[in-house]
This record gives sequence, C-alpha cells and structure tokens, in this order.
Amino acid sequence: MRATLNVACIMSHSASLHTLHTAPKTGARAMPRPFDADWIDEIRVNLSAVERRTVSLPGRRSVKKDAQAAWLLKAITCIDLTTLSGDDTAGRVKRLCAKAMQPVRADLLDALGMADHTITTGAICVYHRFVATAVEALQGSGIPVAAVSTGFPAGLVPHDVKLREIEASVKDGAQEIDIVITREHVLTGNWKALYDEMRDFREACGDAHVKAILATGDIKTLKNIAKASMVCMMAGADFIKTSTGKETSNATLPVSLVMLRMIREFYQRTGVKVGFKPAGGISAAKDVLTYQIMMKEELGRDWLEPDLFRVGASSLLADIERQLEHHITGRYSAFNRHPIG
Repeated sequence: MRATLNVACIMSHSASLHTLHTAPKTGARAMPRPFDADWIDEIRVNLSAVERRTVSLPGRRSVKKDAQAAWLLKAITCIDLTTLSGDDTAGRVKRLCAKAMQPVRADLLDALGMADHTITTGAICVYHRFVATAVEALQGSGIPVAAVSTGFPAGLVPHDVKLREIEASVKDGAQEIDIVITREHVLTGNWKALYDEMRDFREACGDAHVKAILATGDIKTLKNIAKASMVCMMAGADFIKTSTGKETSNATLPVSLVMLRMIREFYQRTGVKVGFKPAGGISAAKDVLTYQIMMKEELGRDWLEPDLFRVGASSLLADIERQLEHHITGRYSAFNRHPIG
C-alpha cells in the first residue's frame, strides 16, 4: 500500500496525471515556412561535444523505486505501439489495439494506486493496409492510428504514388502519417528538393499530423542529420523521427541529441514546437528513461507529453510492464507473461 500511495502522489505532482490517459492533443499542425538556404548553410555539428554529452547521459540521473514507476507509466503514454512486419494480419493488428487500450494489467495498476486512471499508448502504427482495421478496433478509445507511408521503408516509389498513399491512409482514418524522405536528396545536398518533397507530403496529409522519418542510418553523418531535420521542420513536419527501424543503425543517443538541438533551434527561431520520435532498437525500460531525461534536459517539460514525444516500439512495452511488476512484487516475470500482440 505504501508503493500505491507514493506512485499516485508522484504521478499527480510530476507526471501530469490529467494527461496520462491519452492520446496526444490534436492541436494546431505545423505549417510550412519559406525555404531559407542560409539556415541550412549555418548548421555545424561538434562531434566531440556530442559524444561527451551522450556518454554522460545514462548515468547522469538516477530514477529509482516509486519515481521510476511513475516515469515508466508516463513513457507508456508516449509509445507508438508498432507492427510493421511482412507477416502482419488483421488478427495481429486487433490484438495490438487491445493491448494499446490496456497496456498494463489491471492488477498492476491497482497495486500502483492507478486503477481509477485510464492509461493508453500514444498511438498504434501500422501499414496502410491495416489502417481501417485499427481504426475500427480503437473506436471510442481516443487512440490515434498512425500509418507509415510514401513507400516505407525505402521511399523509392514515384512521388505521385507517395502522395496517393498518404491520401488513401487519411481517407481510411489515419490521424498521423509517418513518411520517409528520399535519402538521395540528403546525400547529394539537394536541400530544396527535400523541402519541396516534404512540403507536398505536408499538404497531402490535410488535417493529419505528419512525422518525417529521416532514416538516420542511411544518411550517415550527424551534419546531414542536422540539416535534414531543419529542412523537414521548415517544410511543415509536426515530428521528426530517427529511423524506419529497418536500417542497420536506428535510434542512437548521438543522433537523437543532434535532432533535439535542431528542434530547440527551430523553436527559438520560430516559436513553433516540433515533436521528436526515436524508433528502432529501444526495447528496454532503462533506455526509455534515458530518452525521457534527455528530452526534459534539452527541451523542457512540454516535450515529455505524447503530443511532442513518441517512441516507436513494440517489445519496449513488455519490458516496462515487467519492471512495474518487479517494483510491486520484487520479482521479475518471464516475457511470455506480457504478450504484445
């Protein structure tokens, strides 16, 4: 009972209990700004400074016991629960949606003093084929459906096909679209082409929010990542996202730090808050805690909410649930006791 009272108290004071339950606010979308090559040319990245900062991050803050449970509950609300496999089926998507609506077992929530509060994941992320299935399964829950689009993961289909795919997903009910950029534009330094492409994607999304996947493992350098981040925000991206999850290297702390610094610079220049989504390789609760701490230190409290912070993951939720059970019982359970979909 002590743990129950403490976690509920911590959540009410430090993790915005009133926003815990839900899906992101559907606030104003980002709008394109005129292309400004000077912004791009001015960007520099100090590699040694990035490395020093990220090496210190995992041990910089120690979140334990009740506080850790509270932060992990908050992290659940920022997860884009994802299935993007070639063997996906409607049945798997429906099971994933059921997990999104009740991501933590009822007995664990009760033990944490959170039984009276609805906690859901931030969104469900699927291929276009399963958008309508997910929308139907989530009806009335308030959880948005995100669709990967524009020829995900490689993004090498014709431009007009990409736009039609976005429009089809929005028509089927997707409230968020995760697009992939054309990596060639970045690798050749054709920033105006990247801007024009992203601006077209923004327009095709209509009322849906758009997340720009940079595929950081493909565009190689931190300088490229920084410039691509700025161009996509300039063109109207609501979120910038690290990876497809299909590259050899996905979300890493150095890549994420550089992208966060670009978000901060864009906000300082324009007053527009752009969200961040690391994706790929984040499967342990301790990793998401590091990301939460980095978000708060680099960007501030607002970027701990699901309308500005998401994590693309599936197995992460199982590990968070295991950690919460360990917090309550003192014992670790097997992963097969925490199925995702």
